[in-house]
Amino acid sequence: MKKVRLFALSLLTVATFAFPAQAKVPGVPVGVDGATKGIVAVSHPAAAQVGMDILAKGGNAVDAAAAIQLALNVAEPYMSGMGGGGFMMIYLKDQNKVTVFDSREVAPAGAKPNMFLQEDGKPIPFDERHTTGQAVGIPGTLLGVEKALKSYGTMKLPDVIEPAIDLAAKGVRVNWVTADNIKNSLDKLQKHETAAKVFAPDGVPLKEGDVLVQPDLAKTLQLVHDKGTNAFYNGEIGQALVQEVQRTGGSLTLQDLKAYTVKEREPVRGTFRGYEVVTMGPPSSGGLTMLQILKLMEGYDNQKDGFGSVAYLHHLIEANHLAYADRAAYMADEDVYPVPKQGLINEEYIKERRALISDDTVNTKVQAGDPWKYDPGKKPVVAMNFSDPSPVKQTTHFSVMDQWGNLVSYTTTIEDVFGSGIMVPGYGFMLNNELTDFDAVPGGVNQVEPGKRPRSSMTPTIVLKDGKPFLAVGSPGGSTIIASVSQTILNVIDHGMEIQDAIVAPRIFSSAYPAVTWEAGLDQDVILQLLAIGHSFAEKPTNIGNVQAIVYDLETGKMYGGADNTRQGTVLGVDAVAYTTVQPEAQQEELTGPFVLEVNGLVYPYKADQKRMVNGTAYIQAEKLLLGLNGDFATFREKAVAIDGIGFLPVKKVAEALGYTVEWNATERTLHLQK
Repeated sequence: MKKVRLFALSLLTVATFAFPAQAKVPGVPVGVDGATKGIVAVSHPAAAQVGMDILAKGGNAVDAAAAIQLALNVAEPYMSGMGGGGFMMIYLKDQNKVTVFDSREVAPAGAKPNMFLQEDGKPIPFDERHTTGQAVGIPGTLLGVEKALKSYGTMKLPDVIEPAIDLAAKGVRVNWVTADNIKNSLDKLQKHETAAKVFAPDGVPLKEGDVLVQPDLAKTLQLVHDKGTNAFYNGEIGQALVQEVQRTGGSLTLQDLKAYTVKEREPVRGTFRGYEVVTMGPPSSGGLTMLQILKLMEGYDNQKDGFGSVAYLHHLIEANHLAYADRAAYMADEDVYPVPKQGLINEEYIKERRALISDDTVNTKVQAGDPWKYDPGKKPVVAMNFSDPSPVKQTTHFSVMDQWGNLVSYTTTIEDVFGSGIMVPGYGFMLNNELTDFDAVPGGVNQVEPGKRPRSSMTPTIVLKDGKPFLAVGSPGGSTIIASVSQTILNVIDHGMEIQDAIVAPRIFSSAYPAVTWEAGLDQDVILQLLAIGHSFAEKPTNIGNVQAIVYDLETGKMYGGADNTRQGTVLGVDAVAYTTVQPEAQQEELTGPFVLEVNGLVYPYKADQKRMVNGTAYIQAEKLLLGLNGDFATFREKAVAIDGIGFLPVKKVAEALGYTVEWNATERTLHLQK
């Protein structure tokens, strides 16, 4: 589990830089040196090394990003690769321009709106629908990398693919992240057999310390090196890909591969506290939803409320509910359906939406608003869809800056862990399950349609001060990406955190009332108070996202990086020492104590030493119980008893006085409170 990082950042940094001094920016580590000749922040050390080597050879940020992506196909084959897609955001220093290459997967010509429905009209369960050829979209990553290199790189595809070939042929050491993902995905890998032979030979998952050698993948990369992307989109690799997709139930054809196009797009832009936030627009929902959250939170004094406070987290959860409701209703492939891009972040619309947030109560009936009345675009006639039932997916993000000041923020994916679980036989790469990002139930703007890109949540972002970029940030995590990126930016700008602290500070995620997932490190008293006003926190913490970011100090011209510790995040500067995150200690399982307290179906996070059972009566520490039930100590002072010198209150008497019904389940040793 993640823990708030409070130690120094000296290993993250490097030497001096010659850019002219500009205004001070947030997020810069204090009292440490910074890189001067380029820096990378990547989720795997092997891929980070590849990127740094490219920068050291004189390559620019685009060259390094292309090499990192290809290396990640080898080192993190369960997160991204040639069988997937992504969004590469590039800041070009000499043009003072931000552009994006959209290599998002596309639905093949044979896709149909009802393809993920059972005969009874209900969606095919996700575990089943995402592991067939029907889930595979036309991959775009390889063409995206090639087009970026041709447009803004200084190297050619064969130059940047060679390190990946070497890694695949010689092998990559299996780290704890890879080992866990293989073990947890074994059933999926074994469903189509080919992948299991690579990652779990003879049925035994590779473990930490083993070497993952991928000769078929090395062969495929070498084919691309020798024959170009045509080998993939109109050659033997593509033919093998199509054959496997069709064998596993999909409709994708070689003509679909030939027809695929990468699109260079304008990013969407918004402001927050005077900074310009440049981010990904449709077909991603990520950028606009993230901007909405920031704009909603701009109406509060978050610095005064404090990071992790009741007021801050309550406002944040409520803002997320409003933004995610609009996301479900309006976000889709803009090439097919218009999206109210201006209306969603219009100042008047934001004020209208913010007025729905109360300071001390939960909005239990959040609905999408009507941003079209603030937008000059043409409203689509298709019905809106308010559901977002898909589980959290995985992906990867990395950030790069070169010695000339060019930046890349790149989020790339095959969707779920190991994508569809389908590996192309003889060619060694995994295929995405991206079509499950469409709504399974047709009728909304994000329904399955041929030639359409499914709604994404990927949110590669660059933040500028006075027109100059100082922060490149992004994260994996399906719809949680939006929460991870928005909270990292809030941590840097509103809470004044250095970049590494901003990344590893505990996050929350809540896309709809009432469920909240959260990371270890939040204060128990705060969680109890938020539970008391109606937010439903999960019983246990979990990891959310995996942020990799770069901060550029406009004042000194130095570069710094931050890496998440939920994977083996690595920051490498060309002219300095490396920093790789350490695997967090496993969260110790909390003892339940003499009984469990469940309120309105939720287990409250009381610790064993905060509970007592005396002569058949359940007691909880007075202040903790009253925080969780929203009671006033003055009212219950006379009911308090001292146990071991600490004040406790009888749960049943207090709960009934506050209007709860109370039931005791002796078998489960659980007190059930209901209101």
